[in-house]
Amino acid sequence: MSSSTASVYDRLQQLGITLPPVAVPAAAYVPFVRTGNLVFLSGHIAKRDGKPWVGQLGKDVDTATGKDAARAIAIDLMGTLHAAVGDLNKVTRIVKLMSLVNSTGDFAEQHLVTNGASELFGEVFGPQVGAHARSAFGVAQIPMGACVEIELIAEIAD
Repeated sequence: MSSSTASVYDRLQQLGITLPPVAVPAAAYVPFVRTGNLVFLSGHIAKRDGKPWVGQLGKDVDTATGKDAARAIAIDLMGTLHAAVGDLNKVTRIVKLMSLVNSTGDFAEQHLVTNGASELFGEVFGPQVGAHARSAFGVAQIPMGACVEIELIAEIAD
């Protein structure tokens, strides 16, 4: 945890972000698993107005819109992370993101789409905690036709 952190919640408020409740899983899995000091969050799909944010990058969704979808997922992930640990100020590191981008075979900007989530984690948690490893893949389809899905691994203080 960064000592320069006023509060993760103060930063969320400054950004006008309200954390959502944990979404009910759509299949046979749990939203998160904690083992030791690590919390693994299941993949979250992009949602807009409470419904899957559908589309395919390179076909009917542009990179800027995909980036907005990834940012929206980051907010959902923080809601789940808050539910998992009780206090986002206990997060000592956003360890890794894995991003799946529903994209055409010739779309090559998955990394730019994923920046929507990565940049928000940096803003909210600061560079010491928010900087993370990540992978961004283009995939043929995502559940419910969503344009982006992201999973997260975080480290938590005892």
